[in-house]
Amino acid sequence: MDLEELMPQQPEGQKNEEKKSPLISLEKDLELYTESIKEVAVEIMVEGISAHPIFVAHQHTVSIGEMILNREELNTDWTIQASTLEEFVQKGIIHPDRKELFLKSYKKPEDYMCLFVVVPQGANFVYYPYQKRH
Repeated sequence: MDLEELMPQQPEGQKNEEKKSPLISLEKDLELYTESIKEVAVEIMVEGISAHPIFVAHQHTVSIGEMILNREELNTDWTIQASTLEEFVQKGIIHPDRKELFLKSYKKPEDYMCLFVVVPQGANFVYYPYQKRH
């Protein structure tokens, strides 16, 4: 799933002004965060913590993972926390019966960051490439 797929579509006849998707600001922050997130992903894999790093992007408070990029310290819109597939299963975010299904859609962590994007309307997984293709 790409960021664009998560962006809410405007209902017919509604003006496209003021209501900007928070994911636009997330993409902007990810451009700044990419190097740091990739370093942490590689560290998680190399140290044998997990073969499936997951990064939680949020603007409030979540109780999963460890904070690696604090929006208040960095003067950005999004905070990023590092987690793993194992922690997501342990906390019940990914049901153990759905783990294999999740792994089938999990993209190569050397090329894509797996983000669990938390917004007031809910949360979803997004894969964002480390290298933007132009």
